[in-house]
Amino acid sequence: MDIEHRIRESFDRQSMMTTLGARLVTVAPGAVSIEAAIRPDLMQQHGYAHAALAFAVGDSSAGYSALSVMPEGKEVVTAEMKIHLLAPATGERLVARGRVVKPGRRLVIVTADVFAVTGEEEVHAALLTGTMIPI
Repeated sequence: MDIEHRIRESFDRQSMMTTLGARLVTVAPGAVSIEAAIRPDLMQQHGYAHAALAFAVGDSSAGYSALSVMPEGKEVVTAEMKIHLLAPATGERLVARGRVVKPGRRLVIVTADVFAVTGEEEVHAALLTGTMIPI
């Protein structure tokens, strides 16, 4: 099975991404992007997208980036993930662009940049860094 098909099948089984209305945008070896609309029910009290939304799509884009470099039959889980909130996330949607920094047999180091998008304008809203463990 090709890697894009494998990742899309896995993504379709993630009920959390379904709940958030997230969709898989691009899949390439070591890089996956996911987007989700900034809906009224996903905002915090000041009218920005909740940090949990940025974290969820960022973690998943980074995790799927790690999975994209794993051999068939392997999966990954998040061992640790840190988020830096850089700017209020306002706009139409969030786009998370995950990538593998360093693949490995025991640890995969990943990042995700999360952008708040309005029309063609993107604001860098969050940066996630983390570690995935192949299982």
